[in-house]
Amino acid sequence: MSASSIPWFNLRDIALFHGQEKMAAASGVEGTGTDSAWPSPVGLSLGILSVIVGQIVVICYMYAMRQWGGLKPVQLAGPQQYSFGEAVATHVSEVGGLLLLGFYLCATWMFNLMPASYYSFEGGVQPVMVLMQLLSQDMIQTLMHYGEHKIHPVLYKNSHKPHHRFINPRWADAFNGSITDTFCMILIPLYITANLVHCNVWSYMTFGTMYSSWLTLIHSEFSHPWDPLFRRLGLGTAGDHHVHHRLFTSNYGHLFMYWDRLLGTYKSPMVVNQFRKDI
Repeated sequence: MSASSIPWFNLRDIALFHGQEKMAAASGVEGTGTDSAWPSPVGLSLGILSVIVGQIVVICYMYAMRQWGGLKPVQLAGPQQYSFGEAVATHVSEVGGLLLLGFYLCATWMFNLMPASYYSFEGGVQPVMVLMQLLSQDMIQTLMHYGEHKIHPVLYKNSHKPHHRFINPRWADAFNGSITDTFCMILIPLYITANLVHCNVWSYMTFGTMYSSWLTLIHSEFSHPWDPLFRRLGLGTAGDHHVHHRLFTSNYGHLFMYWDRLLGTYKSPMVVNQFRKDI
């Protein structure tokens, strides 16, 4: 066969074929049409908008609490001194953070790499599915996090170590790390979770907003009013995550501390000397 007779397919052809395959496999799937090589970006746009709104709420909350809330610093050394405007600029502009996450969301959506159910608008938010996504994402992220620390010093140095320069982190340090770290600890777990938990776009949107907001809040230099309750329920708090940044060998989980209790790596901020005991 001559080179000129070999059928070549561009990315749009592949995306169209894959999208049509999904439509045949699942009824009620919206957003993927046979008249276009790309799925409709409506669901993607709503999801990204929801995450942005969530981050704006977190930023406004942190500003208000920092100015007027009288929140307690997590560590006895007190919070970092910084310009709030600089913190916001850093938070939203990190290539290895929110920008890379946005690229992942666009690529997996537009190239039909998500399960068919994610393109469906039917059914509204499914709370059980949202919880399953949060649990799955955090469990896989915990294992990836543990692996980055333990597998080999070279892996740690080139992936997670840049994030650990913050031993007393602030909220804006949540996504401040290397591209490799974000790929290993956030993007891989996200893709695995999407293929384990098949939900609709509303549930995916809710999960993404909760996950990104929660991940930001546990890096806060201040404790939150709900932290004592969260700690009793085994949910991740700013104090729990500060323990990891201070000691490096405990609390590899982010949203849930269940995995660390199973691994024997959980340490309460109440027993760490550098931490306040009233958080």
